Amino acid sequence: MAKKDAAATKVSPRQTKTIRFLVDDFVAKQQNNTYNYRQVSHALGIGIPAQQRAVALYLAELAFDGDLIEVAPGKYKSPQRNVIATGTFVRRNNGKNAVVTDQDGETIMVPERNSMHALNGDKVAITVAARRKGVEPEAVVTEIIEENPQTFIGTISLQQQFGVLHTDSKFLATDIIIPRKHLKGAKNGDKAVVRITDWPQDRQSPFGRVEDVLGREGDNNTEMHAILAEYGLPYKYPQNVEKAADRIDAGITPEEVARRIDMRDVTTFTIDPRDAKDFDDALSLRPLKNGNYEVGVHIADVTHYVRPESIIDREAQQRATSVYLVDRTIPMLPERLSNGICSLRPDEDKLTFSVLFEMTPAGKVVKSKIARTVTRSNRRFTYEEAQERIETGKGDYADEILILDRMAKALRKERYEHGSVEFDRMEVRFEIDENGHPVDVYFKESKDANKLIEEFMLLANKTVASFVGKPAGNKKPKAFVYRVHDQPDPGKLADLAALSRTFGYKIKASGSAGEVNRSLNRMLADVKGKGEENFLSTLAIRSMAKAVYSTDNIGHYGLGFDYYTHFTSPIRRYPDMIVHRLLERYLNSGRSANVEKLEEQCKHSSEMELLAATAERSSIKYKQVEYMADHLGEVYDGVISGVTEWGLYVEINDNKCEGLVPMRDLADDYYDFDEKNYCLVGRRHNNRYRLGDAVKVQVARAALDRRQLDFVIVDEKNPPRTLATLGPQQAPSDRQGKKGKQKTRSRR
Repeated sequence: MAKKDAAATKVSPRQTKTIRFLVDDFVAKQQNNTYNYRQVSHALGIGIPAQQRAVALYLAELAFDGDLIEVAPGKYKSPQRNVIATGTFVRRNNGKNAVVTDQDGETIMVPERNSMHALNGDKVAITVAARRKGVEPEAVVTEIIEENPQTFIGTISLQQQFGVLHTDSKFLATDIIIPRKHLKGAKNGDKAVVRITDWPQDRQSPFGRVEDVLGREGDNNTEMHAILAEYGLPYKYPQNVEKAADRIDAGITPEEVARRIDMRDVTTFTIDPRDAKDFDDALSLRPLKNGNYEVGVHIADVTHYVRPESIIDREAQQRATSVYLVDRTIPMLPERLSNGICSLRPDEDKLTFSVLFEMTPAGKVVKSKIARTVTRSNRRFTYEEAQERIETGKGDYADEILILDRMAKALRKERYEHGSVEFDRMEVRFEIDENGHPVDVYFKESKDANKLIEEFMLLANKTVASFVGKPAGNKKPKAFVYRVHDQPDPGKLADLAALSRTFGYKIKASGSAGEVNRSLNRMLADVKGKGEENFLSTLAIRSMAKAVYSTDNIGHYGLGFDYYTHFTSPIRRYPDMIVHRLLERYLNSGRSANVEKLEEQCKHSSEMELLAATAERSSIKYKQVEYMADHLGEVYDGVISGVTEWGLYVEINDNKCEGLVPMRDLADDYYDFDEKNYCLVGRRHNNRYRLGDAVKVQVARAALDRRQLDFVIVDEKNPPRTLATLGPQQAPSDRQGKKGKQKTRSRR
């Protein structure tokens, strides 16, 4: 009897946990209702006095913590939630969903149970519980105001009654169920583009339909198209746009020539990569009677052929940029224009928009003029051919190239003296076989021929921006598209200066842009060939802001220019087309353009540029993984290129392929992530892995579906392993689709 009475007065830890869970569930459903412990106990079917006391104590605890309001002694209600008008939902496949509020840009976490299955980028209305000190607030999605149309890329798996798309999206943690009638002919192992149509509130997985079948998983074309589709970039050209381009008359009439400066008899040539087809810039050179030279920077006059709001123009505006993947170019303009009519091919008359400079032999600009011209290229040079003439002084047009090279070096020297930052980064390129498989890796280095073209393009862009942004006679500048680059993040720059001092280098973390940048250039020159080069040059790049397009001219910090734009590549960049149109308008004394519309185009172009660059990096990463899959188990020297809480990224010296050493594979100690000093520190042995450190690694795994390489560290304590002990090469998917009809929210 005594034992029974004791049991009635005690509540076990397991029972306490269950009671708290039930009370939390009850409270979450009460909205603005009030209740006491007896009402809660009755609703939950709790009749034992000791358990009812546990309910009462927990309600009092919640009130003390601020999770409940005690409206009268022993009577409670939930805190009033305040509606935040709008926010953007951020979905992550790790379950850490959030909303970024429109009011102040604050990020508030949203548990999946409170998300209404909002997708990444959806505009939502939320409520937020009253905040408690030391506890992160959580939001509840109450309405999806505006859906963000999006598709997901993955591999199809067919079940009896339906198909399943297995995605590796960073924005979705679940598979997508596809009814058979919406498979669009997709088969097992096909890669497909799928759009979510419905997501039942009580189901873990959404339903969708196949928008496009890309092809067989692993096929080169399929994988490249999948990368483009992943970032919402086009992977094929609309036939109606191509047909519109085919109808364009490429002829140059005498009337059009009469409206321009005829420069077809001036020595003119292009210098481009050996595999280039769209030649959108050319240089001309002719001596003047006063001993100076006229240097012409001639740019394809794309906007003569592409009229505003035409079908070709709308497509180009939407794309905003050409996309350059490892093995292909996805052009902004139809090939008839980009590789044909507009391309400055040798021995063909072309319409051009030019900046003509009078320059001294020493490279000083005396004066400049912007004009529409007619040109005729005498020679198409590859960078290698032009470099040969610079190095040997021999070959056709060697004299002209040597004069331009001398001028370019003078321009470059002056630019660095005025504060341009000098970042020399090697670019990785692949030798691809007929099936698209990478068989070798090589590096694209920037030599004098590359820098020659770069300097004259920078000069032309700067001159055009100054012409509009700093008009003569104290006139008010008209609306324009600038290429701007903000100042570095002060915190990152201070960290870089502090870390540089530990190696004996001095960087100014404050002062004028010129002073800071000159100190950066000195450091970058001094670290060349030293062990800390990769570490410090990587941190220097990371301290910089991202250049964007804007109508608000804040200058270009990295170049040290007060005025800068993009004028020289209208075949592959839409902002350059906008600049050409504005120039024509202002040269003809036209009124200032609508700045709001221009700013919208600037924002879109900046966003598309970022997506294109991300897709390019993804294609490089895919080819790196594909290439290294042929070298599993091999050991390489490398440099730590990234340090994170989940492991180390290492870049191999020989081929610049980057892989991850997962934290789980650092088995000799337990490591903590020191974010400020970019290193992992062992707790027991104080062993350190720091950004820029030289290490030896073995290729352990190559996962093409995730575009990820895994390495293991090789040293005296960790000798190379056999392939059998390196672990599985592809992690199997454990996700399963589920079927059934439920109440749904349509996303059509």
